[in-house]
Amino acid sequence: MKLFESIPLGKLQLTSRIAMAPLTRCRAVDQNTPNEIMVEYYRQRAGAGLIIAEGTSPSPNGLGYRNIPGLFNQRQLDGWSSITKAVHEKGGRIFLQIMHTGRVGHTNNLPEGARLLAPSAIAQKGEISTYALGKQPYPTPEAMTTQEVHEAIQEFRTCTEMAIEAGFDGVEIHGAHGYLPNQFLLPSRNQRTDEFGGSRENRLRFLKEVLSECCAAVGSDKVGLRISPFSYADVDDEEQELIETYTSVVEMLNPFSLAYLHLSHMGDPVPVKFEMWQSIRKIYQGTLMLCGDFTKETAETALQESQADMIAFGRDYISNPDLVERFKNDWPLSARDNSLWYGDGAEGYSDYPNYNGE
Repeated sequence: MKLFESIPLGKLQLTSRIAMAPLTRCRAVDQNTPNEIMVEYYRQRAGAGLIIAEGTSPSPNGLGYRNIPGLFNQRQLDGWSSITKAVHEKGGRIFLQIMHTGRVGHTNNLPEGARLLAPSAIAQKGEISTYALGKQPYPTPEAMTTQEVHEAIQEFRTCTEMAIEAGFDGVEIHGAHGYLPNQFLLPSRNQRTDEFGGSRENRLRFLKEVLSECCAAVGSDKVGLRISPFSYADVDDEEQELIETYTSVVEMLNPFSLAYLHLSHMGDPVPVKFEMWQSIRKIYQGTLMLCGDFTKETAETALQESQADMIAFGRDYISNPDLVERFKNDWPLSARDNSLWYGDGAEGYSDYPNYNGE
């Protein structure tokens, strides 16, 4: 099967075309620092062709969710170094997803002194879980000054440099699912009047400068990008605006020669428009990864039909740390306990056994 073929990724040679998608699991309970159960969790899943580690904030301001990890201080770097060492000792490859929550967060979840920042003072619709207040409506963020936008760009660069220092094989910029880079792209979220808002070119500027800085820091072969070019996370923009914006994004990417482009639909309520995937496939000249409720069979079909070069699996990896081996041997998949997706311990996290019981 093509799914199990080796594939080059930048200067790496991956053992299969199966990636473990980044999964927010909220286990970094001590000052947003990776811990021993996270080391074990990633070690167990090192058989993936590529692990993309969970969304990790480059700044205290990006810690909008409870107990998500960061990478902006030495203690966090040391914690992540233990994880990359464990994965590499098992022969795995691992990228870090850099995720700044922007407006998709709550001030009660931020550390002391941090601020809820976004391109514009427009609140996300809905509610969010907080440390002390339970479920709360999303608050209105502060609109970033132009200087703060430039500072955020540099935070992405610094986090990228720290990720490589921590032993990661590369990074994935999270430009999907309504987080900070995504918030700059669309007029429903970005009503700025400076060089980061207004025209489509200006709205793409934040993402373009983030990629430029990260690629300059560590090399474009160590940088990937995730986008979700479909209606997601409180998008009020017209479909034509989405199509034109994301077409421009993908056209912008080709000169970068990134490690890969990762398209996600994350179970969107709006059906994924296959035509848009096809359009992106025609435009994008590099390695394309798809993620979105694939099975072994549909993933193989996507690869055989050249819809993608790699397939990322998320939820199946929660309860099947040996997912590649299960696919290879046609072993059944273990059911996951959805009530334990988010939590503070090993239960429902690092206690799922391999098929052989290990």
